[in-house]
Amino acid sequence: MNANGPISPGLARPDGRSTNAADYQDVPRAVAVMPKAYAAGMRLDRHFHPRAQLLYATTGLMMASAEDGTWVVPEGHALWIPPRLPHAVATHGAVAMCSAYLDPDTVADFPTGCRVIAVSPLLAAALAALAEEPVLYDQDGRGGHLAALVLDEIGRAPATPLTLPLPRDPRLRRVCLGIIEDPAQASDLDAWADRAGASRRTLTRGFRAETGLSFGDWRARARVIRALALAAEGRPPRAVAAAVGYRSAQALRTTVARVLGPERPPRGDGAA
Repeated sequence: MNANGPISPGLARPDGRSTNAADYQDVPRAVAVMPKAYAAGMRLDRHFHPRAQLLYATTGLMMASAEDGTWVVPEGHALWIPPRLPHAVATHGAVAMCSAYLDPDTVADFPTGCRVIAVSPLLAAALAALAEEPVLYDQDGRGGHLAALVLDEIGRAPATPLTLPLPRDPRLRRVCLGIIEDPAQASDLDAWADRAGASRRTLTRGFRAETGLSFGDWRARARVIRALALAAEGRPPRAVAAAVGYRSAQALRTTVARVLGPERPPRGDGAA
């Protein structure tokens, strides 16, 4: 909704709220909430918003990518995206989501890079309630209190391991993109080093320095992230495991437990 005019034609939900992200960028409120549903296989090319965005998956699973990483956003999680950061989004399976667009002045102390957070029950309830308020809610009333609660809960939320950092070194980046393209490849570190035109030591030290992960841990995380996306599309567990380089669903489950720790995979995930 434009703060000074009517909803854009053809972009409204049945409740009259716009589903066009552009209509929320100039709303004179700290938080503007836009619920929306997407069909399976939807892709949004690289774009950015003037406001910060919390991309919350209420059902289904999304994947987002930017210059410095890839993030999987399963049900019950959200991706924090700083203002004006170019990013692309794809859905795996049907998705219902809720975007909260945040005034940059209110999030000046928030992280400057993307991160996935687990959405607390309180944050989920506050977002749902704020979506029922007018876009131009009363800042001194219920809407204003809900917006303040949303900001507080986002600021308190810890990051999760559902992120795949991408290095800037072009040799390491070639390795990473090769693994993302085909996570089932069994090539070891020496083979990848030869392919990248770098020594094993350079590759090992570079991965640690630029991603904070060892090569093995980075590849395991890439496989888990891809497995979550395939499972969200309805693939059977054995097919998911084979597609990401594991001989059995049990072997993949073991890796998922190691990579995600206390994180819970999305419901219906055959890898869990």
